[in-house]
Amino acid sequence: MFSACTFGVLVFHPSSPASGIEPLARGVLMGIAMGLTAILIITSPWGKRSGAHFNPAVTLAFYRLGKISGTDAAFYVLAHFIGGVLGVLLAWAIFGDRLAASTVNFVVTVPGVYGTSAAAAGEFLIAFVQMTLILVISNTMRLSRFTPFIAGTMVALYIAIEAPVSGMSMNPARTFASAAVAGHWDGWWIYFTAPPAAMLAAAEVYARSRGIHKVLCAKLDHTGRSRCIFNCGYHDAEPEAIEVTKDRRFAKTAAGLF
Repeated sequence: MFSACTFGVLVFHPSSPASGIEPLARGVLMGIAMGLTAILIITSPWGKRSGAHFNPAVTLAFYRLGKISGTDAAFYVLAHFIGGVLGVLLAWAIFGDRLAASTVNFVVTVPGVYGTSAAAAGEFLIAFVQMTLILVISNTMRLSRFTPFIAGTMVALYIAIEAPVSGMSMNPARTFASAAVAGHWDGWWIYFTAPPAAMLAAAEVYARSRGIHKVLCAKLDHTGRSRCIFNCGYHDAEPEAIEVTKDRRFAKTAAGLF
């Protein structure tokens, strides 16, 4: 959330050099910034250690798939909400009135000009697609190491394209953090219901179509040797799956794609 607030000020505040460019271009800039943020978090040592969910809807989906215990899931969700609020408060302490400006407004997510129904549909669609991609890619051995980069790229695209419809939350904790500090709760129920429902639906579809046993782990980046706290299936998977977790060259390989 600190990153979202920071780039929100840099891109949308009237004093920003970017304020004079077209709204679509600003959306693209914001999308790139947040997509890169997601990639950096997922591939960071902390991200590899924790699984880098940073979204209660993702955690709930993996709980449904049996990859995380109920106790861990509860604490993950609590941490998402608390961490989000603390991130916004830290940004407010640094940026002050610039974060509270009407063009930034604590980067709250609210329904766009198409109304609440369109916002709900948009949130459901992007959350369903995102979770489906995460499950398909992370459980395909030749592609799994690229999960962070594909997830981050999709975040960038959603912000650039879908944000005018719903504000592009896809994350109840993200919406709560901004709304709690800004006191702006318009359409909050959309972001608390559509993303979790969509990601749970994606998990259900994957489990029924591919088999729940095909879900190896709840980590978004299983490269390296970080300890895994989840109900991890990598050690029982095919040999090439284990090799993926040991490959330290994935970053260079992925960098060549961009």
